[in-house]
Amino acid sequence: MHLADAVLLLAAGLAAGTVNAIAGGGSLITFPALVAVGMSPVAANVTNSLAVFPGYVGSVAGSRADLGGQRRLVRRLLPAMVAGAAAGCALLLATPARTFELVVPFLVLAAAAVLAFQDRLRRVVGQPHLMSGRRREVSLQALVAAGSVYGGYFGAALGVMLVAALGLLLVETMARISALKNVISAVVGLTTVVAFGVFGPVNWAGVGILAPATVVGGYLGARLARRLPSAVLRMVIVVFGTVIGAILMVRAL
Repeated sequence: MHLADAVLLLAAGLAAGTVNAIAGGGSLITFPALVAVGMSPVAANVTNSLAVFPGYVGSVAGSRADLGGQRRLVRRLLPAMVAGAAAGCALLLATPARTFELVVPFLVLAAAAVLAFQDRLRRVVGQPHLMSGRRREVSLQALVAAGSVYGGYFGAALGVMLVAALGLLLVETMARISALKNVISAVVGLTTVVAFGVFGPVNWAGVGILAPATVVGGYLGARLARRLPSAVLRMVIVVFGTVIGAILMVRAL
């Protein structure tokens, strides 16, 4: 790998780690960078999944102060995270990607819209604190499982989708929801590391350059997210999610 390629991947990793910690969607930075240095789309997607995982770990470390009191919830959701991510990995390795590529932009745009109109939607679906415990638990399990499937398959803007969904079901600040999103993303990422590390066409040189950069970026991004007011953080995620959805739609069509 040439020096210019390594510099490009290093910069992409730093930017992606920061973006993933704040809003999600960092794969839209690293994936094109991997393609730009000569990898095939499939190899770039698999390599990207492994490379961004350490950044999720950095995000969890940076947001650990906002995870207080959520560890029991994380343990309950853990089976749904792992099973969903494993199913998404199997889907990527076993089926053509074209149909899913056409659906992804609409999923991302819908997630951004849900977050933008979260308060209005709560009046329609019911406030989280008025939901029965069983209804909220089933909804959380289903949403986390579905998001994990997507994360195992492609994963771009997974954070946007998770923040939008969790915000409808949990009575928490955006910072705490973002911290929980970081944990889910990290578990999904670890599952993809195991699956693709064994079965996928990984470019390990690309992983070696990107992974450390995403750790630094993820930690810095999580620290920045903690300092942003909830309204500002929500606006940043909505705008970024909309941009991601538009980019994916243009790419798919």
